[in-house]
Amino acid sequence: MFTIEHEFDASVITLIDEGKSPLREDVTVQAFASVVTFEQWDPRTDTVSKISMSPEQLRDLTIALNLPEGIYRTPPKG
Repeated sequence: MFTIEHEFDASVITLIDEGKSPLREDVTVQAFASVVTFEQWDPRTDTVSKISMSPEQLRDLTIALNLPEGIYRTPPKG
């Protein structure tokens, strides 16, 4: 399950784990024009873990999820 909210300067997607136990904490994705962030609460450390990437890195990750093992280069965005 997931939710999508469009705010003033970002689109916010929250991914909710509905799989088998043990369930993971929700993941929040915030997509700004120049950066995409992923945040997830870590109950072991009582902190939020955060990863930031460029929109191009997110594009490459999305493409890579459906490719076989190897080395690839995506064309630059036009």
